Amino acid sequence: MSVDADGDPDDRLAPVLRPVRAGNGFEEALEQILQVVRLGLVPGGERLPAERELAERLGISRVTLREVLKVLQDQGLVQSRRGRYGGTFVLARAQAAVGEEELRRRIAEVDIEDVLRFREVLEVGAAGLCAAHGLADEQARKLREALAATQDAPLADYRRLDTLLHLTLAELCGSPSLTARYAAVRASVNDLLDCIPLLVRNLEHSQRQHAALVEAVLDGDADGAREMMREHCAGTAALLRGFLA
Repeated sequence: MSVDADGDPDDRLAPVLRPVRAGNGFEEALEQILQVVRLGLVPGGERLPAERELAERLGISRVTLREVLKVLQDQGLVQSRRGRYGGTFVLARAQAAVGEEELRRRIAEVDIEDVLRFREVLEVGAAGLCAAHGLADEQARKLREALAATQDAPLADYRRLDTLLHLTLAELCGSPSLTARYAAVRASVNDLLDCIPLLVRNLEHSQRQHAALVEAVLDGDADGAREMMREHCAGTAALLRGFLA
């Protein structure tokens, strides 16, 4: 997998990929790789890590991993290619607007209010922890780079880079349990966001909030970071309720 402006690919996947528990290896590995795809941590057209690396990071056999990848291929999410430059590649998601029938299906499958409230609890908590505990120089650099990647991002890439920024903040709070749960809830949020249009004015407002949030975290202003994240989550919630309620 190539390294691009998003940074080291290992860092991109770190918030999601972790050793699975014994007994549910197949199911948990499938869940994690689905999150990698749904969150855009490996963009469409790029290759997943090699089977050996994936199997080691998940703590499963390559036989089990191949069963997982077969399911993803059957679902049209990845494609296996042979040869020197082969591997398992994530397929680009359709750019067309989600159809009304698909929209109704997604809404019916998700308790929107529950997803939005849980997201707020996790994100506000993560922002407060990062600010209160402080970030090391390397962590601060990583957060700044994630913010910079969202600035002037093409519309087609914005939600993926926005997701990476939020995942970075969740990861930096120092709680792997919170990070794992945030990755799961963010995947649900992204499924809902895919149902609504990208609004330039909203994105500009979000970017101002992102900048203020990162500044508060780096300044060690825990109250300010929590309040800005709460305001940011409320904005996304209002947009989703307006389009999907």
